[in-house]
Amino acid sequence: MPVSSEKTHLTALTPDEMTEFVVGFGEPRYRAKQIFKQIHERRLLDFAEMTDLPKALRAKLSEVATASVLTVESKFVSEDGTRRFLMKTADGFPVETVFIPTENRDTICFSSQSGCPLKCDFCLTAKLGLLRNLTAGEIVEQIIIVLNDVYGVAGELPHGTNLVGMGAGEPFLNFENLIKATSIMSEKDGLFIVPNRITISTAGIVPKIREFAALERRPHLAISLSAPDDELRDRLMPINKRWNVEELFKAAKEFESTLRRDERFTFEYVLLGGVNDTDEHAERLAVLLKKHKLRRVKINLIPHNAAEPLEYGPSAPEQVMRFKEILESNGVSAYVRTPRGRDIFAACGQLAARSPVAIEGRASAN
Repeated sequence: MPVSSEKTHLTALTPDEMTEFVVGFGEPRYRAKQIFKQIHERRLLDFAEMTDLPKALRAKLSEVATASVLTVESKFVSEDGTRRFLMKTADGFPVETVFIPTENRDTICFSSQSGCPLKCDFCLTAKLGLLRNLTAGEIVEQIIIVLNDVYGVAGELPHGTNLVGMGAGEPFLNFENLIKATSIMSEKDGLFIVPNRITISTAGIVPKIREFAALERRPHLAISLSAPDDELRDRLMPINKRWNVEELFKAAKEFESTLRRDERFTFEYVLLGGVNDTDEHAERLAVLLKKHKLRRVKINLIPHNAAEPLEYGPSAPEQVMRFKEILESNGVSAYVRTPRGRDIFAACGQLAARSPVAIEGRASAN
C-alpha cells in the first residue's frame, strides 16, 4: 500500500464513504454531498478554495484530510496540442497523463499503475517495470488536474470528455481501484463522466475480462492483441504465455455475448514494421476473427511510435493501409489511429516518465 499521507484522501471516497467520513468526523450528513461536489463537480483540490463551505469546517478538514496527493512535476505541449503531464505521488512515484484535444471532445488518457509489469517488447513503459498500483483517488485526481490545467480551476468545460485507461500500467491488474475510480467519476454530483464515455484497455487478463463483463455498469473494452498467433504474441507480449490467443478469444467471445444492442468492443493492433504487419498477418487475423465468429468487434490499427531504446519501427504508411484493406475485404471493421503527441513522447507506448532533459528540449516544458 502507498504511504502517501496519514490524512484521508477525500478524492478517493465514494458518496457513501464520504458520508461515513463526515459523520465520523462529527459533522451532519449533508456535509458529505457538499464536500463531494466541491472536489468533483467544481474540481477544487484546495480546501481554502472551497468557499461554499464554512471556514471552520475547511480548517477542520485541513487537519485530518486532503483532496490532493499528486503534484505536477512537468508538462509538455506538443505541436498538435496534445499535453503530457508528468506527475508524482506523495511517496515519489511517477504518474503520467495525456490530454488530447479535438474539435468536438477532449480525450484524457490516464494511468492505472506507476510503471507496468507486463514487459511488452514494443512498449517503452515496460522498461520501468511495476513501481506500484495507483489508488482510486490518484486515478480520479489525474483527470481533475488535467481539466483544471486546460480550462482553469472550476472552469466550465466546452464539450464532452472521454477517458481512456491506456496510460501506464495494466488496468486489470489494479481492477478494484480502477472500477472504484470510474464509479466515482460517473457520479452526477461530480465529474459526471459516465461509463459510456470511458474505454479500458487490457493486454489480456482473461479472468478480469470475464469479471468486467459481469459488471452492471461498465466502460467499453479494448484488448491489445498485436499478433494473430501464439508464437509471435509470446515474443511481443509475454502475458500470452499465461493466457494464449485461443483463451483470449474465448473470453472475447463471452464478452461479446454481454454487449448492449448498440455496443461493440475493440482489438488494438500495434503495427511494427516488418514484424507483424505483412499481408499474411492481416489474413491470419481475419481468419482468427471468423473462426471465433466475432462480429461486434472493430480493429484499431496503431502505427508503432518509435522511441529509443526500443528496436522496433513503424510500418510504412502504404502497408498500414494495405493491412486495413485486407481486413475490410474480409468483412472486418478496421480503423487507423492517428498518432498524437509523438514529439513529446505522449503517444501510445511512449510513456516512460521522461524528464525535460530526456526529451532533449524537443517540446516546450512548463
